[in-house]
Amino acid sequence: MTQLKNEDLFCIGCGAKLQSEKENKAGYVPTSVLKKDPTEIEDIYCRRCFRLRHYNEVADIELTDDDFLTMLNEISSKDALVVNLVDVFDLNGTMISGMQRFAGDNPLIIVGNKVDLLPNVISHGKIRQWLTEQVHSIGLRPKQVGLVSALRSDSVKELMKMINKERKGRDVYIVGTTNVGKSTLINQIINIATESDDLITTSYFPGTTLGIIEIPLEDGSHLIDTPGIIQRTNLTHYLKGRELKTIIPRREVKPSVYQIGEEQTIFIDGLARFDYLEGEGKKSFVFYVSNELQLHRTKLENANDLYERQLGKLLNPPNEYSAKDFPKLKEHQFTINEPKDLVVSGLGWLAIHEVPAKVSIWAPEGVDVYVRKPII
Repeated sequence: MTQLKNEDLFCIGCGAKLQSEKENKAGYVPTSVLKKDPTEIEDIYCRRCFRLRHYNEVADIELTDDDFLTMLNEISSKDALVVNLVDVFDLNGTMISGMQRFAGDNPLIIVGNKVDLLPNVISHGKIRQWLTEQVHSIGLRPKQVGLVSALRSDSVKELMKMINKERKGRDVYIVGTTNVGKSTLINQIINIATESDDLITTSYFPGTTLGIIEIPLEDGSHLIDTPGIIQRTNLTHYLKGRELKTIIPRREVKPSVYQIGEEQTIFIDGLARFDYLEGEGKKSFVFYVSNELQLHRTKLENANDLYERQLGKLLNPPNEYSAKDFPKLKEHQFTINEPKDLVVSGLGWLAIHEVPAKVSIWAPEGVDVYVRKPII
């Protein structure tokens, strides 16, 4: 039996070169497929295209920085509506730097996903106002700012109405970072399409470059799903499998309120650490992270020793195996004089309303930590 060479084979759906080394890269197929007798093989779909055709599932693939720039520069030369999906749970960590420039003269819509994860005490109107202020503060001037829960069909239908209003016959490019929920949104759109012919047709075809998927619209234009952009400054970049599922919230996040005295520490399992250094006595601090994570209190003087002894054990995730390669925690110190949120990109945030307070956030090296206007 002659084993096929990878360079001889391309996915007939998206045109990607087939490979069996990396599951999250374009063109992945199981090794068994590439070992078949060439005379027995007719048409080969990569796993991403196979799942799309047979199960209506869109899976994200990763882009290199060069691929990303190529894709974005291509969008700026098109006559299209650009929909940038961001995560309201981690806005700065999922914003694409230079988005307005890459969109060119095309109209831009910013859509905050995962709105269902925020405590229901805050109205959608206030979330939208907060999101609008945040995107304006970094120089973006979108035509619309919307909210969506990609898991809910009624929410996605409302988003589709907004898109249809703004696109005016143009193609629609949906862009976003990995883990922002873009594939979930596209899957929901495809599922809606099977129920109604009003929004889009029931046929959909992978494109031919960079894993782009084109969903035909009834007027001949397309809704185009682009691969997720890697954010290496996001905590999710350093975790895999079950640990990743643990830190990404799947349901409404319940705030955890702690009364903390000076020189006390709260660990968010082994992923991050909060130190209350100074601030005129005890204060309340509110943590917004996945409900699956555990918070652990200790004295500041014991914090380093506890982390060294319990990482991968009590402080888990990371587990005892992945802890060996988990980045060291780096300290970020802040003096807070007015209410703020302290955010660890990809993990969640800490709300500080009682000020002044001198605090430290410890996060894995390479992961962004930033201060923002309170969302709640």
